[in-house]
Amino acid sequence: MKKTYYTFVSASLLLPSLVSAQLADNTTGDAGQFSDLLSNILAFTNTVLIPFIIGIGFLVFVFGMFRYFIAGGANDEKKEQGRSLMIYATLGFVLIIIFWGAVNLIASSTGLGSSPAPGVIPNTTLP
Repeated sequence: MKKTYYTFVSASLLLPSLVSAQLADNTTGDAGQFSDLLSNILAFTNTVLIPFIIGIGFLVFVFGMFRYFIAGGANDEKKEQGRSLMIYATLGFVLIIIFWGAVNLIASSTGLGSSPAPGVIPNTTLP
């Protein structure tokens, strides 16, 4: 038990140095690296993590529907379990959308958000 704990703690302490070893561009300084790290975390959250969690929530919702309609035909206990799964999945959808909005709000207010899509902001320069 202690060996596993010490291995976990030492790996956790060495993780930042391993991550910083992956940053090849040292021309921007420490602030630039931190900004790049936050931008990468934001991109990972928006492109991988949020869609994955929404997909899991959808599967839980479908499983709840299966338990409510098919498996719980005459069994009231299974119907109640399916109903509660669907309610929890719906609450999960709402919470993850709130989380996604909060992450994007913080990112856009701090300037870490990606640049707007082309054509969204009109060109104000005259020829």
